Amino acid sequence: MLVGRLQWHLMSKLQATQYGFTPQRGTEDALYDLMTHIYQELNLKKIILMVSLDIEGAFDNAWWPALETQLRALGCPVNLHDLVRGYLRDREVVVKYAGGECRKGTSKGCIQGSIAGPTFWNLILDSLLRELGELGVYLQAFADDVVLMFSGQSASSIEEEANRALALVHCWGVRNKLRFAPSKTNSMVLTKKLKYDDPVVHMNGERISSVGEIRLLGLTIDKKLTFIPHVAKACKKVTNVYKGLARAAKATWGLSPEIVRTIYITVIEPIVLYASCAWAPATRKLGVRKMLDAVQCSVALKACRAHRTVSLHSALILARLLPLDIRVREAAWLYEVKRGKDLGDTFLDRELERPVYFGDLPHPAHVLEIGYESVEDLDPQTMNRLAVVGPRIFTDGSRIEGKVGAALTEWRDGKETWYSTLRLDPFCTVLQAEMVALQRAIRRVKNSKDALVNIFSDSRSSLEVLAGPKTYHPLAHEARRDISKIVAEGRAVRLFWVRAHAGIAGNERADELARRAALTKKTAAVYDKFPLSYAKRVIRAASLEEWQERYAEGGTGEITKCFFPRVEQAYRVFRKTEMTSHLAQTLTGHGGFLQYLHRFKLKDSPYCACDPAKIQDVLHVLEECPMFLRERVALETEIGVIVGRGEFPTIVEDDHKRAKFFNYCCKVVERCSKLNRN
Repeated sequence: MLVGRLQWHLMSKLQATQYGFTPQRGTEDALYDLMTHIYQELNLKKIILMVSLDIEGAFDNAWWPALETQLRALGCPVNLHDLVRGYLRDREVVVKYAGGECRKGTSKGCIQGSIAGPTFWNLILDSLLRELGELGVYLQAFADDVVLMFSGQSASSIEEEANRALALVHCWGVRNKLRFAPSKTNSMVLTKKLKYDDPVVHMNGERISSVGEIRLLGLTIDKKLTFIPHVAKACKKVTNVYKGLARAAKATWGLSPEIVRTIYITVIEPIVLYASCAWAPATRKLGVRKMLDAVQCSVALKACRAHRTVSLHSALILARLLPLDIRVREAAWLYEVKRGKDLGDTFLDRELERPVYFGDLPHPAHVLEIGYESVEDLDPQTMNRLAVVGPRIFTDGSRIEGKVGAALTEWRDGKETWYSTLRLDPFCTVLQAEMVALQRAIRRVKNSKDALVNIFSDSRSSLEVLAGPKTYHPLAHEARRDISKIVAEGRAVRLFWVRAHAGIAGNERADELARRAALTKKTAAVYDKFPLSYAKRVIRAASLEEWQERYAEGGTGEITKCFFPRVEQAYRVFRKTEMTSHLAQTLTGHGGFLQYLHRFKLKDSPYCACDPAKIQDVLHVLEECPMFLRERVALETEIGVIVGRGEFPTIVEDDHKRAKFFNYCCKVVERCSKLNRN
């Protein structure tokens, strides 16, 4: 409660250069802004000096008088100031040892593990950020991690500016009883120039060492901005995860492919994707891409139970995984969409549905407690038990045939007296439609003079969003603001959840109107902000096109291409297919076939026993080998299609034919492997 009120009053007064433990900001925001600034300065052909400061025991040595000074300087309300003072008063450090006890009062330290500690630290550090900002220094802070950036055309000007700023930092530390460690403070020069002098900077008379890379908030930034050291560290961490995975996932036993894929998506991928918005351009470099391919190939082979000689393209297709370098750029693109960056024609005339800014939320003391009640039926007995009196408004949203609509209908004395239909843009979700209907219903109540109105919705998720005290959804925020005005006028609105399609007349009518609005309404859309899910869908489509181009032009995975010429088709098919070792051998050509075994000197000849002139590969045994003629004819009779490589994509696209075809393939491959094992 205390922290929430402090943040509401003071967050807008703090420096925007503090990213740590602040609402709606995180490490990726800090790193993205930092790299954006670096690239801007480099494009101006400037020399950049990055200085990473180290504060010794920052949280443990946070001085409370400095905190109180900051609270007064920022105009903190007296009641909150007194609460903070009382929170810190009479604190002691107690040490018990050898049967004895020692107590000593303390006036420093943000209590470890406390909710208030990070906020108190941000308040103390804010004065330093303000002083450096007034000096014209570009800086960033994330809690106690502070980085300074100095740029110019010559090393001498940078050196002068940096030494002046570091002298100010040292003096601030002395005033606030905090010590900056020059031995742990590092500097690094970034520039495109071939000839330059390294700026020499000092802190408290001690020279700051110059390094080739700086690790900041989990991102390793090297002086050439290749990000190879960062990717190498991430890949090493992923390799350690893979070693444990490899012991439990084998070709014919152990973890299933779906579990391996889940581990990859939830554990391995996030390790690599961290801060992708800052280093995504590096994935265009061949060295970085090779490292990412190497770490992904091992996991992909486990996820599809294929032989280790299978190419990366085939393994990714069978495992339903996006190439890691494309995935990194995809994550970076999505982040930029969230930040509101103009990304060209794709989102040119569209606006993302963004969360409400923290500063626009009401004061914590003025947040209404909004709840809803669940109603299974609207029979008279239930209405009497819940004391439901007054008008009733039913709302609903619908998505049908790629179109979206919403509706609300008002009922009085068991009869419909008014209704409204609303059209939304096709990319909107059902949740958005439900929220629009709810918000319009509450707005109608606000504009009416009824003392009490009951609103019924069959969308529990939208009611939960509306009832959340700290909701950042823009439509829910508007609705809550209208409810506050209704309550302030001495009136009331009650919310109810009803089960959909339960025969409730008002709900069925709202559902009918919402469908009609989606299908037939031609007016302008009442809501056209696209959800994040739409952005993800558009970005994924672009990623798949890039992958398709790489897959089609690649010189590997030719057998896989016979079955799946397009990556989207493979993704659809393998979502419904359980991957087995024999199926993987079929779709890659790497398995118990004489051609494959001869390639690795395991057989003397690659030719099939049916014809000395025919090489025994997977296409031969599936299409023409007479040893499997009976099974092939039976399959062709059953599915009505000739088994041949030209028909493979058509066969695997059909659910009924695919199951029978894959069963035939597995039997043929298993029998072929047994024959060649002898």
